Amino acid sequence: MDVQLVSPEQVLYEGVGRMVVVRTLGGGDIAFEDNHAPFLGALADWPARVKFEDGTQAWFAVHGGFVEVSHNHVIILSDVAEPAADIDVERAGAAKARAEDALRADADDERAAAALRRAEVRLEVAISA
Repeated sequence: MDVQLVSPEQVLYEGVGRMVVVRTLGGGDIAFEDNHAPFLGALADWPARVKFEDGTQAWFAVHGGFVEVSHNHVIILSDVAEPAADIDVERAGAAKARAEDALRADADDERAAAALRRAEVRLEVAISA
């Protein structure tokens, strides 16, 4: 099936995939394969994976957006997305530490909680790829 992963800055992936796995808000993980029923969903901050016929996969850190599926075409329109190769692990680790410190000081700090989620997704993608 055809797959596109697009952020406002660039097209991160455009090609063929055997399966696409994303996480939707409130719906958990969902996998799309050939001939999947039409679908439209809002994306959570979570890793997205494109699996290929040879068993390999490409990992992306996806931070919000939408996924649309129709006629063997999957489009991920992300607010912010990064391929695993572009993630700076040291920077993501430092961001995670800063967010954890901020949350220790104020457990209700929504900006720190969001920063922690983004950093954790980046680290998971970088490590998993």
